[in-house]
Order: sequence, then C-alpha cells, then structure tokens
Amino acid sequence: MNDDLTDNASPRRKQESYDKDLPKGDKASHNSDIRKRIDDLLEKKRLKALLDDVDDWDF
Repeated sequence: MNDDLTDNASPRRKQESYDKDLPKGDKASHNSDIRKRIDDLLEKKRLKALLDDVDDWDF
C-alpha cells in the first residue's frame, strides 16, 4: 500500500527568518512606545464602554 502523502511531499525548505525585516535601534523603540500607547488607549476605550453600561444596571 502506498502512502500518497509522503509521495507528494515537497522537500524541506529553509526556514524563513523574518528578523531581518524588523526595525532596530531607535525605530524599534519608537514603534514599541507607539504600540504601548495604542494598547493603553484601547484599554481606556474598553473600560469607558463598560462604565457607560453601568446606567443599565439595577441596584
């Protein structure tokens, strides 16, 4: 019985390295700061939406 999966398997390719595409130095630090600021704003927006729903709660 033939195993069709191994018969058609392509040879292993060299694993891609994406590290070369990442920014380094000041650009990486700047991107990190911006990403942190975006995350903070999204969290603030999420919390504000939760607090806005407080009016609908029955106490």
